[in-house]
Amino acid sequence: MTVETAVVDPDLEFIRLLDEGSGHMLKRCFQCGTCSATCDLSPDTSPFPRKEMAWAAWGMKERLLNDPDVWLCYQCNDCSVRCPRGARPGDVLAMVRREAIVYHAFPAFVGRWASQPAAIPLLLGIPAALLTLALLVRDPIQQALGWAPAVGTPILYAYSRMFPRWLLNGVFLAFTLLALGLLAGGVARLWRSMGRLHGAGGPSRRARGLVGSVTSVVASVLMHDRFVKCTESRSRYWSHLAVFFGFLALSLVTIWVISAPYNPLVRGAFIYPFAFLSPWKVLANLGGIALLGGCFLMIWDRMRERDHASVSTFGDWALIGTLILVVFTGFATEVLHYIRLEPHRHLAYFAHLVFVGALLLYLPYSKLAHAVYRTTALVAAEYFGRTRGGGRPSPEMAGTAADNAR
Repeated sequence: MTVETAVVDPDLEFIRLLDEGSGHMLKRCFQCGTCSATCDLSPDTSPFPRKEMAWAAWGMKERLLNDPDVWLCYQCNDCSVRCPRGARPGDVLAMVRREAIVYHAFPAFVGRWASQPAAIPLLLGIPAALLTLALLVRDPIQQALGWAPAVGTPILYAYSRMFPRWLLNGVFLAFTLLALGLLAGGVARLWRSMGRLHGAGGPSRRARGLVGSVTSVVASVLMHDRFVKCTESRSRYWSHLAVFFGFLALSLVTIWVISAPYNPLVRGAFIYPFAFLSPWKVLANLGGIALLGGCFLMIWDRMRERDHASVSTFGDWALIGTLILVVFTGFATEVLHYIRLEPHRHLAYFAHLVFVGALLLYLPYSKLAHAVYRTTALVAAEYFGRTRGGGRPSPEMAGTAADNAR
């Protein structure tokens, strides 16, 4: 086995950040290996999180932020609860993931804003200002293009005069494309770093094809089967499952609404807002209930098991809070719309759009980006055989394994 010499240049600020994020438990680790031995998700070759705890204590920022293994951790707390020294490896890796998002994202300063409570007015003010600007130019654009605003009927009490579909579709399509483009750039940088560590350059390092890897990971994500392996935080399976499928249901309804003018499956006139008993309205309401229930279950888990629960960061609470506000304002809009209360329904709808806009705009920088980064890391783990303990570690990984074995 080839062992390479690594020069350690400690980043003291990074050490301080990880120590604070883990509840000042980082320095308790004495490399016993209990965390790696107790984790059912850790690969046999160069297992985590033991080596990551060593890198964190040494302040090896670049190595940690490019380490794909930190994304294979689900922070189930099995390792933190069973650590004889209480070093909380799960929380350390969670902080590394938070910093990795800022590190890979562009521009990085927006990622830093998304992790600071003081930036909340600015973060919400940006989508509010953009939506206000869109409403101000609504009438001049309609007049210039000769578009007559749609008029509601006695049966359908529409929003279209104040919030025309073309305007909302255009604004939120721009938000989505911008967020996906920035997120794709961060994911591409992560994939290149994983390729360097796991040997993407040679086909002998690849355990299976890319299509097979993606298919396997998608099935795993849909079933959330990795959460089942957790023993200390088993309830997290249900909360994450509810949030995932609730979010998926609301996304499907949104895509259906946006694509309606071009969707060949839409027969006849497309009526929006949907009737209360419309299948799409029922799906949206069920999705909202599931999303809301999952968020409250996450909060309950954090409050019920303070000793075993993970250290919650601002990013955790910001995502949970934003999702709750999206659902609450959505339901409030629906109720106010059906009772035809003016102008309250428009104000509630505007607030709903602001929170949805914030969710989209800050997707590349928020805790929600974890889902994309983790999925990418899971695909790479299948691609290079990390999840089955196969595959050869890179020289860098091999050198660390040899150091740990001494």
